[in-house]
Amino acid sequence: MRTDLFDYDLPEELIADSPPESRDGGRMCVVREAELVHALVRDFPEELGPSDLLVLNETKVRPARLFCERERPSGGESTTKVESPGAKVELLFLERTGTTPAGTELWTALGRANRPLRRGDRLRAGEMRLAIAGRGDAGLLEVDADGDVEALLRQVGQLPIPPYMRRAADARDTARYQTVFAKHLGSAAAPTAGLHLTTDMLERIRERGVQVEHLTLHVGIGTFRPVVTDDLDDHAMHAEAFEVPPALATAIRRTRERGGRVVAVGTTVVRALEAAADPDAPGLVRPIEGRTELLIQPGYAFRAVDALLTNFHMPKSTLLALVSAFVGRERLFQAYRAAVEARYRFLSYGDAMWIPRRLTDQNA
Repeated sequence: MRTDLFDYDLPEELIADSPPESRDGGRMCVVREAELVHALVRDFPEELGPSDLLVLNETKVRPARLFCERERPSGGESTTKVESPGAKVELLFLERTGTTPAGTELWTALGRANRPLRRGDRLRAGEMRLAIAGRGDAGLLEVDADGDVEALLRQVGQLPIPPYMRRAADARDTARYQTVFAKHLGSAAAPTAGLHLTTDMLERIRERGVQVEHLTLHVGIGTFRPVVTDDLDDHAMHAEAFEVPPALATAIRRTRERGGRVVAVGTTVVRALEAAADPDAPGLVRPIEGRTELLIQPGYAFRAVDALLTNFHMPKSTLLALVSAFVGRERLFQAYRAAVEARYRFLSYGDAMWIPRRLTDQNA
């Protein structure tokens, strides 16, 4: 499908570059078949009933942004020295891929520097030395580290807030660029729909008889990398690690038996559930731990998810294509035009959209 079909005019002043005063203090556009309703995020529990199942992504954002200094050989000597203070390198660590025969760690990362990074380049971060061991698809680097990268990132890494915010992460982000239910470290970006939920809100949801279960999908470049191809079919989705536990698979089966909805909080939950969908049992999922490259766009037949809470997404993105597949492209852009007119806040720290029921059959 043509990528330009998912383009829209997003005024720069509507892009949220900081969190709202309170997690549940944002607005919520409710997209029903016959109407659009402007509500508040704190109203979300009232949209759920005792037969429903709410599914959350328990991934936790890693402080994966690391600034390094580039080293260079010092003449013919075997030692190295650090280049001038301007020779800075920024790495965004995505995941550990293994160890070398020498016992050092191998990671995939994205890199940015004042001159291109090449195989063999050596870097230093604090007392740790790193080397560029190779390059892969889509600009991914293979980084060889002579120490514990996770420990280094805990000490000096920064949360990788989106670059469109045009600022460094600060104390606000430490508190707010994680969900209150984050548990499993591994994401390079937050599952942003979950940022709206508070502990009190989840308690209110449970008090209404709604079952709450969890899965994990670690957000990597497959979710947040921009689409640069003219056709979505030509866009390479990079694999992201995910796990759908047996308790969730059982909960979905019981939800079907009682006629409830499987409600996904965020597009990452949608991708994980759809990747785990049981091909032999419509509406059910299998317990699974693996990786997914699933790209959802209009024409996709949803098998596991019935309702969706999501944010407002970047133009021409795979996230926008997924929501378009869920609600129908025409209906989606009606909602986006209404949100722009009503001055909603967009993207990661922005406002929410609630789609109580899939509308693709009516609005494909």
